[in-house]
Amino acid sequence: MQDAEQTWRVGVIGAGKHGSRYARHLAQDVNGLGLAAISRRSEQGRLLAETLSCRWHADWRQLVADPGVECVVAALPPVLNLEVALACAHAGKPLLLEKPMAVSVREAEQIRDAFDAHKVTLTIGQTLRYNRVIRMLRRQLADIAPLASFTVNQRLEPATLSWLDDPSSAGAGVSFHSAVHVFDALRFITGHEIVRVLARTRCVHSTLLEDHLLALVEMDNGVIGSVDCSKIGAARTGRFEFIGNGGQLQGDQVHHVGELIRGQQRTPLDPGEPVSTLVPLLEDWRDFLRGRQANPISPQEGLATVRVCEACLRSAATGGWEAVYPHREPPCKAAPG
Repeated sequence: MQDAEQTWRVGVIGAGKHGSRYARHLAQDVNGLGLAAISRRSEQGRLLAETLSCRWHADWRQLVADPGVECVVAALPPVLNLEVALACAHAGKPLLLEKPMAVSVREAEQIRDAFDAHKVTLTIGQTLRYNRVIRMLRRQLADIAPLASFTVNQRLEPATLSWLDDPSSAGAGVSFHSAVHVFDALRFITGHEIVRVLARTRCVHSTLLEDHLLALVEMDNGVIGSVDCSKIGAARTGRFEFIGNGGQLQGDQVHHVGELIRGQQRTPLDPGEPVSTLVPLLEDWRDFLRGRQANPISPQEGLATVRVCEACLRSAATGGWEAVYPHREPPCKAAPG
């Protein structure tokens, strides 16, 4: 058993645009975690490893088998998550797995069950929970209680990576790659589960996988709202609006603003200085590995958002409302972070 104060040696699988952020933070910014190795097939992986003074593995399986790697961060196209996660579970190495947890409920359940069976810890990288606007909205929501409705959008520029329109790599479009953040943030802010959805999807710039999702969302307290996620316009927003008997609370996690509206009076809210969401997540993961706190984002939390994403795609296919938990009652409400 590792001493709680020792530095955990971490390997990063998938050191592309997002994974390289994890690698740099592990190398430079988080005491108690150290970057031991990265895996990326291309020459850029070798160059990044040289820059960060760590080992490079072209094959991710070699990184999992590396005796100098004690735990793993994986930031990959989600169709690879199942194979990588099962390998980490069998190797007994704790894993921080970037969202979405999987491209289907079935695969997410397989991942969860494997880590349970091998008694290895798994944390899901739903990093939007660490955005300070999202945390502010969570703190302030009681000011407008009881909640009556909500409207959320997450609008991003059109995708430039070709694999995001390839079902064999991405699995799905914005339903899993963008809306997964929104659905998790809604659960985190409100403390309520999403129980059914009525969704429509379309391809605007993409060919095979949806780049626009619009959904009506019903929560377990009967509140209904809307979610609009897209990669179709030359603008970026992440706006959450909550309407309650006590007023309207709103914030934009991209533009780092918030306000409370009562009648015609608008009161600006200060979310604090922006932070890189990866650093506080990694710090919480470190403290979890040391046994000092609960899992910051458990497999059950990751699975819950995958269930909502999959229900949206079912609804888009059938044209009707789809239950998020079609065969049983929903689980307990979202755990506080």
